[in-house]
Amino acid sequence: MRQKQMGFTLVEIAIVLVIIGLLLGGVLKGQELINSAKVKNFANDFRNIPLFIYGYQDKFKALPGDDANVGDHLGGICANATPGDPTTSPCRSGTGPVGNGVINGVWDTTTAADETARFWQHVRVANFAAGPTNTADTAYYPTNADGGRIGIESGTGGGAEFITGLTGTYVICSRGILGKFAKQLDTTVDDGNTAAGSMRAVASTVVGTTRNTAAVPTGTIDDATSYTVCMAF
Repeated sequence: MRQKQMGFTLVEIAIVLVIIGLLLGGVLKGQELINSAKVKNFANDFRNIPLFIYGYQDKFKALPGDDANVGDHLGGICANATPGDPTTSPCRSGTGPVGNGVINGVWDTTTAADETARFWQHVRVANFAAGPTNTADTAYYPTNADGGRIGIESGTGGGAEFITGLTGTYVICSRGILGKFAKQLDTTVDDGNTAAGSMRAVASTVVGTTRNTAAVPTGTIDDATSYTVCMAF
């Protein structure tokens, strides 16, 4: 007597395929949400830093990092070592001229005395931003959602800018952003063109001391390559 062969019916196979499709759709949607959240995080960095500057200027009538009277303004760890002598504040920049309305130094400096480094100490002690106030702390210099360095410098112009043609009063840069996020970030914050507008991108290997670097056009941005994205304002 022949045994009846067992197998899946078309209905059962269809149900399995539907379940697999739902699982794949959920995974893809989840990844899309993660990517969108990361781009939003990058964008918030560029939006928040100007608020630190404007808040500090409104309160102290000085520019963070370039504040010649930071000891009098902030007190605490920044108090003048010699009362009445602002040059003795441990938070005062060692590079100058101090108090001239310019954040001297490059955005990715690691020299604590530079105004671009002191910027973070000033806005943190003033409670405009979170983070370590000790310049010797290994986490002192801020990073983005992917661990890349974030920084600010004054826009110089005259061919001395970090990215060619990217001029403004200030320039914010964020390193280590994948190309796929750099393009989406530019679309979110600017004009969607990584080689024009107020936001542009260069290779992450370009350091802040290199001036007048050509931006990378959107069409040649590689999704899996890391870039430094900068915004002028």
